[in-house]
Amino acid sequence: MKYFMKGRVLLYALFFLVLVASAALIQEKKKEKPRSTVEAKIDKIFAGFAKPESPGAAVAVLKEGMVVFRKGYGSAQLEYKIPITPSTIFHVASVSKQFTAMAITMLEAQGKLSVDDDIHKYLPDIPDFGKKITIRHLLHHVSGLRDQWELLIMSGWRMDDVITQDHILDVVKRQKELNFMPGDRYMYCNTGYSLMAEIVSKISGKPFVEWVKENIFDPLGMSSTHFHIDHEQIVKNRAYSYAKDEEKGFKKSVLNYANVGATSLFTTVEDMTNWMRNFDEKRIGGKEVIDRMLTQAVLNNGKKISYARGVVIGTYKGLKTIGHSGGDAGFRSNMLYFPGEKFGVVVLSNLASSQPTRLCQQVTDIYLAKKLKEAKKEEKKPASKKIKLKEKQLLACEGTYWLETSKLLRRIVLEKKKLYYVRSKTNRTELAPISVTEFIMLDIPIEVIVRFSQQENGKYARVTVLIPGEDPIPGKRIEPFEPTEADLKEYAGTYHSEELDVKYRFMVRDGKLYIRFRNFSKDPFNPLIRDVFSLSEGYIRLNFQRNEQGQISGFLVNTGRVVDLKFKKLAAGS
Repeated sequence: MKYFMKGRVLLYALFFLVLVASAALIQEKKKEKPRSTVEAKIDKIFAGFAKPESPGAAVAVLKEGMVVFRKGYGSAQLEYKIPITPSTIFHVASVSKQFTAMAITMLEAQGKLSVDDDIHKYLPDIPDFGKKITIRHLLHHVSGLRDQWELLIMSGWRMDDVITQDHILDVVKRQKELNFMPGDRYMYCNTGYSLMAEIVSKISGKPFVEWVKENIFDPLGMSSTHFHIDHEQIVKNRAYSYAKDEEKGFKKSVLNYANVGATSLFTTVEDMTNWMRNFDEKRIGGKEVIDRMLTQAVLNNGKKISYARGVVIGTYKGLKTIGHSGGDAGFRSNMLYFPGEKFGVVVLSNLASSQPTRLCQQVTDIYLAKKLKEAKKEEKKPASKKIKLKEKQLLACEGTYWLETSKLLRRIVLEKKKLYYVRSKTNRTELAPISVTEFIMLDIPIEVIVRFSQQENGKYARVTVLIPGEDPIPGKRIEPFEPTEADLKEYAGTYHSEELDVKYRFMVRDGKLYIRFRNFSKDPFNPLIRDVFSLSEGYIRLNFQRNEQGQISGFLVNTGRVVDLKFKKLAAGS
């Protein structure tokens, strides 16, 4: 009986303790936002992917060093309807760059290189352009080197070809000129990161993929991560990439890259949270390396840019961010980390139209709602105030303008009493008046002003585009260039590029100028002004050159990441 009574006392005591603990837990839960509510909100954001017949995405959220959410939506492989999970492996494209930058920065901290070394110290086969190019230039996209992908495309390569490290080096070694003086400008350049992978191998004596695994991935516990240099390598649990197709719903977007440094990192959202955590914990590299990684570049003119070492330093609704996005084939990726809040989101997707940057921001809005609201209040609002103008005043702005320094054609059109800044058939921005001669571009993240001047016969003759932190872009009104078939025949013929080792053949058909070359667009070139034509909605631009006799002697090709690549016109029959 005595033992029975003791047992009952112990049982009551234990029951009491459970009640107290349960009450405390309930009170604690009341303070926290229920996970189910958060999950429901995130599920709503990704609802468009949450079906087995659709490609999708994986998302992970890091908060104060802990993974507080991870989930997959949609299918990793549509053929078998294999679901995406937080452990699904994705190709993350340019998100790869921060790992290449980390490798360089760790070797720098070990005294094995200086980022101010001339790259020829390690890569003597790269052409000497007469200008010193340093590793620092490569890190920050200010080297002036032409971009590898655009050079390969102009050489006739398809982006779903097997492209190896040697193919990239071969086209870089044929270059004779830079886009600009190293350090003068920022121009995103994949070439620099491919070259840095080669530098890591030269200095360490190990293949880049092995050095990064041993010194970055393994120490951080990124067990599902590797640089994918062998396109035939079997990778378990990987996602395949897709794009939308109007007729079929989805189609495969094939990727066969066999190169590293600028791209080709295979990883998971779970592994990427380990990487983001290192910005605070500094388990590899230490404070010195992380501080250098996050230091923004300064151009020759003293202007600071947002690009640091493989990451972009920015803000979102007033809070500082460290981030980078990526896109190859149908893969899209984004990493967004808030160092002040020790909070990060990573979204990896296998659908070309998925917009992971926006998805990361939407998830952030859920978790950091209060802090974002407070930070946004402190942000300075644009001082510009919109006004109303009469239709006659708006009509004075209409016309075709040639932007002289950037060599771009822009149209200003008036439709339904609204003015638009037109870049191409599918790319235009509404302009709202803030004075009689000044207009602000709507629905873009920065305050861009378009200013008109020198009115003649009821029309403005000049325009200036003002972008914060950049030199003013002047332009002049021109009459649209509408060449006859006879005019176009002057441009027909065969042209050769020594730097690409290719020939382009131009021909005139049905009053249009076409190019005949491998995988190039079958669309006609669009005439801009005399001797200047564009293709791919203005992304590719040709500036034809004339000799002293006024005859066409060649042309310069410009794209978003290649400046003035020369082609020489060959004599008939060459």
